[in-house]
Formats: sequence, C-alpha cells, structure tokens
Amino acid sequence: MLEDLLTQALKQADQAEIFQVSSLSTPISFEANRLKSVEARDSSGVALRIIKNGRIGFSSTTDMSDMDGLVARAVEMLPFGAKTSIDFPAASEYADVITFDQVTSDLKAEALVEAGSKLIDQLHADWPDIVWSAGVSKSVSTTTLLNSNGCHAQETTSAIGIGMEGTLVKDTDMLFVFEGQSTCRPTIDTDAIIASIERKLNWAEHVAPAPTGSIPVIFTPNAVAGLLLEPLLEGFNGRNIVQSSSPLIEKLGTLVLDPRLSVWDDPTLPFIPGSGAFDGEGIPSSRLPLIKQGVIANFIYDLQTATQAGARSTGNAHRGLGSQPSPDTSVIVIDPGDTSFADMIAGYPKALLVESFLGAGQGNTLGGGFSANVLLGYAVENGKIIGRVKDTMVAGNVYTILKDIDAMGSELEWVDGSLHTPAISCTGVSVSSKA
Repeated sequence: MLEDLLTQALKQADQAEIFQVSSLSTPISFEANRLKSVEARDSSGVALRIIKNGRIGFSSTTDMSDMDGLVARAVEMLPFGAKTSIDFPAASEYADVITFDQVTSDLKAEALVEAGSKLIDQLHADWPDIVWSAGVSKSVSTTTLLNSNGCHAQETTSAIGIGMEGTLVKDTDMLFVFEGQSTCRPTIDTDAIIASIERKLNWAEHVAPAPTGSIPVIFTPNAVAGLLLEPLLEGFNGRNIVQSSSPLIEKLGTLVLDPRLSVWDDPTLPFIPGSGAFDGEGIPSSRLPLIKQGVIANFIYDLQTATQAGARSTGNAHRGLGSQPSPDTSVIVIDPGDTSFADMIAGYPKALLVESFLGAGQGNTLGGGFSANVLLGYAVENGKIIGRVKDTMVAGNVYTILKDIDAMGSELEWVDGSLHTPAISCTGVSVSSKA
C-alpha cells in the first residue's frame, strides 16, 4: 500500500516521502490507592510530504482507506508550503540499535496491574496518610519511512513505563512526591522507585525555612530535566540557529561552559525508549557531542534547517503524524563528575536541594534564562538536610551558572527514558521565598 501511495504521489510531485506509525498500547491508571482503568489502544496513521517546484506540501491521516484524499490534500497545500531546496535521503545502512524486547511485547495487562498494585499497596502500608496514584503502561510501535530517492527504513520499539505520585494535604500544606522509570526491557526496578520515594518523604517530614539569596543550589537529575535542560538545549536547535536567535550562534568551537561539562545526544544506546537507528527523515542516527569539556561542539539539524544553515543534517529530525519534521534531541547523556551525591550535600553550610518544580517555569528561555517555583525542595544546613521548603522560587541563567559549576555528581540516573544525568550543583542561583 505504501509503495502504491508513493507512486501515486510522484505523479504530482518531484519528490515524495511517506511516514507511517502504528502502535499498540496498554495504559493502566491507579487513583486514590486503587485501580481506576485498564485500556487497550490500537492506532495507525500515515503522513505524506511532497516537494514540487521548491515548495513542500504536507498531509496526514489516520484513515488508511483515504490515500487518494491524502495525496490531494498534500497537493492543495503546495502553494502555501515552505520554500525548500532539500533532497530526501537515499538508501542508507543503519546501525543495529536494539529497542525491541519480545518479552516486553508479550507482557499481559494483568502483569502490569500486578506491578502497579504491589507498589501502591507497599507505599500505602508504609505511608497511610498519603494518597497514591500511578500510571503503568506498555507500548509497541512500528515506524516505517520510505521516499522517492530509495530510502526505506523500519524499526519497532517496545517500552514499559511506570510513574508513582503521592499527595499529602494537611490544612494549607500540600506535599507532592513523584518517581518513575521507562525502559524497553520487561522489568522495572520497583525497589529503586520505593527507595527514592521514601528518601524524599523522610527528608520532607519537617518544614524548614528556605535559605535565600545567591546561594548554592543542588539540582537532582529530575530537577536538571525539569528546569536546566530546556533553556540549555534551545541554543543548540538548528531552528534557532537559522533564525539567529540562539546565543551560541557565534560560539561553535568556543569554550563557553565549565570544562567539566560534556553533553551528548546519543540515540544509539540499546533498550532506551528514545533511541532509534534513524531519525524522522531516514538519516542514520549517531552519537553527537553537543558540549565537549565546556566547548560548544555541534548544533542539531534536520534536513530543512541544515540546508538553510549551509550545514548537514545531524540526524535529529523528530516528528509526529500531524506535524512535519523539526530538529530536536533524542537521548541526552551528561558525563558524570567526581562528587558523590552525599558529599555534595555534606559540602555546604547553606544550600538548597531541588527535586522538582511547579510547571515548566518561565523566563527568557532562548537566552538561557529560567525562573520557577519549587514544588519539592529541601534546605541544607551545615551539610545536612533539615527539612522541606515552601513558597520558594529559583531564578538564573544556565549559561552563567554552568560556566562555573560547583560540583558534578558521580552517580548517573535515567529520567523519562531520554536523559542520563548526574546531579549538578551550581552557585549564583537566586533563591527567594515568601515565607
């Protein structure tokens, strides 16, 4: 069917590309300490991108019987499409990036329900005043891409994920804790999830005054993902390079950040949900250094932004069925440092340790600025956690605080199956509190 669609599209275009995704998923939810729902979802769709006379036409559908309409809508969009001079890639050899596990694919809903129920029951037994909710899911998705220049790529990814959240409300005081894991393998380390949640709850048992001013802030891996990563990576996005809005546009090959900081985009790691052998345009994946010992090493491009920038695609085209490709990172890996998490905390007479933030924060993201309310954080005094802080905000600029990092953690943690990072301790962060 896809080959026929490609032939049909080429009758009205110079080049054509087909992107198809089909997926089976089993999302299971728990609310208020009990099972709420078990679902089974089966979805499939196809997107068509054509090029004619230097313009792009695009259309997508989940109606697999409407291929004539798909082509007609893409042709109708040509006069309004973006100008382009790209050529879709030819056939390539792809590395064997393992993202599928048959055992994961074969997991039954009953096994997922049992895993979530055991976590809920154990946490509720230990912390009966907390209301627990959870999401457990399994998915198997297949992506197929072919174009008129000979590229034909396909891969299947299996994934299992679990997220646990606890909520405690006492008068006007609210406490939220969260922990989760995602992997292509069939097993989840529930002991690690429980240990992490219990650590957070033990530290949060007492409320302490927030340390304020320009003080050291320890960002846990979850906090790195929740606040620091977005403004940092925006500067590397080819879209912002082309638009001359990135502060790094003249900094390629320049030492800009702390020499201890090295950041990679690596979609070649096995059994990681964000990995894959090729990007959303069929370009082979590769391990790409973004920051090497503080030096800006590479920007990320898809075909369109690479052509506009006079560069080559870095294999970073990401897309959904309803959107055209755009540059984005896949799996971010931050090299570890030499300071243990315990030693990081013990090293400060006064500091703030942050686990999570309320929302995505705000600020001049393109310029590296951030400002966010702390959802869960702790006061550090004389090298010890003394309690949870309330009504606290942090603000700063990633290019400033990461230029002179105070400490890089030696332990790496996975966050959401797409970030492998240590804790990072920074000075020069502004901390304020209403308390």
